[in-house]
Amino acid sequence: MKNNKVKTTEISSKKKMKQIEEKILSISVALARKGEGALFIIGDRVDYTLLVKQRIEKFNLFDLGADKLLKSIASMDGCVIIDRKGNVLAYGAMVKKTRPFVGYGTRHAAAFTASMKGNTSILCSEEEHKVKIFKNGKLIMQIDGLQKNVEKDIPKITSILESLGAGVVGTIGVVALAPALGVALIPGVIIFGAGYYAIKNIIKRVKKFD
Repeated sequence: MKNNKVKTTEISSKKKMKQIEEKILSISVALARKGEGALFIIGDRVDYTLLVKQRIEKFNLFDLGADKLLKSIASMDGCVIIDRKGNVLAYGAMVKKTRPFVGYGTRHAAAFTASMKGNTSILCSEEEHKVKIFKNGKLIMQIDGLQKNVEKDIPKITSILESLGAGVVGTIGVVALAPALGVALIPGVIIFGAGYYAIKNIIKRVKKFD
């Protein structure tokens, strides 16, 4: 009975995380499309300091009106910190002791560093109109915000994210992120450091649950 409870909790936790990632990716694609930069960090182990006084009451991603509020605070300097229950813990935050992500600036460094501690970092690049996802100290995926109708594939994209293990994805830390370094099986989406057939098999498994 105890093992069943543990498994149920794990499934519930993964489902919640998928819902959070789906919500943040939708917002991130909208921001990237408009050429706005932002950084969202999802997790419970983020070492940060605040750049601005927190004047907005704590809220959850799934509260009424949360999307509009998130888009507003995401445009501030720093990042938005969200826990694994969807609670927005801080905004205008600066990740401490960042390590450089070669060839990129402070926002990429913060995303890269925060992901090393088991957090998920979702970054909007204003210059490239791209959304970049970091997990376990790796850049694992890039979404083109200008790709037509890419927002319709976000549920599938989040399912793939949950299926990507450390053994599938390799470390990417290069000056130029060329498509040749990754696998593109969904229009506008590149999965970095992974083999074509490994990702194709993951997508097949995901499609079974569509």
